[in-house]
Amino acid sequence: MPRSIKDEGVLLYAFTCGYITLPTSYFIGGEEGKTKVPACVFLIDHPDGLALFDTGFSDRFVGLEKGLGKIVDMPPEHPVADRLRELEVDPAQIKWIINSHLHLDHAGGNNMLPNATVIVQDSEWEFGFSGEDGAYTTEDFDTGQTVKRIIGEHDLFGDGSVILFPTPGHTPGHQSARVRTATGEAVLAGDCCNFRRSLDELRMPDQVYNADHYHGSLQRLSALRRAGAHIFFGHDPDFWATVPQAETLDLSA
Repeated sequence: MPRSIKDEGVLLYAFTCGYITLPTSYFIGGEEGKTKVPACVFLIDHPDGLALFDTGFSDRFVGLEKGLGKIVDMPPEHPVADRLRELEVDPAQIKWIINSHLHLDHAGGNNMLPNATVIVQDSEWEFGFSGEDGAYTTEDFDTGQTVKRIIGEHDLFGDGSVILFPTPGHTPGHQSARVRTATGEAVLAGDCCNFRRSLDELRMPDQVYNADHYHGSLQRLSALRRAGAHIFFGHDPDFWATVPQAETLDLSA
């Protein structure tokens, strides 16, 4: 994946770093049964450095068949460090980790990126240590890495190409990212919008931290989509099956 031309702009790559099977109502309200969903990770290749949006599950889940291993499926090639090496990227080269939030399927690979600075909303960092939500595992994100705690919107590279913005509701400090590439703008939604139907029908999961905030985040994504942005839904297996893995995403298609 080495760059040949510095001014080719921002490149965006996507890959899966594990799966989890949960009641479908965890992702979109009122649904029955269970759904196996991917943990979605994005590599943002900017001329001034490499960033990851989320890091998937920890490699400790590889081969695990008890405990959380009953619902988490982590193929041996799925840890984020291995995914990066497939793209000829040394994990030590990653400059920034953008955590949408700190649940174990979004921050599990943080420790595999030793030189990265973690960017997280201040309220999310505080809540992650509160013990109020069992989906937080501090060993995933309390790793000794430098942490940049932000409040509100943040322009990662100072040029408007990667804008982090709050999308609370799933958790207190959930954030999403707008990424401007040469072929269009992507919105990396994370868990503020799990499925395409979540946005089409403005439907929340059955369980959210704050319903009013969650609904407001969906409305903001809806406005961005109407303005022409491509929304990358956080856990939609049908949508994710259409996303090319480990190759430059073309948003003009």
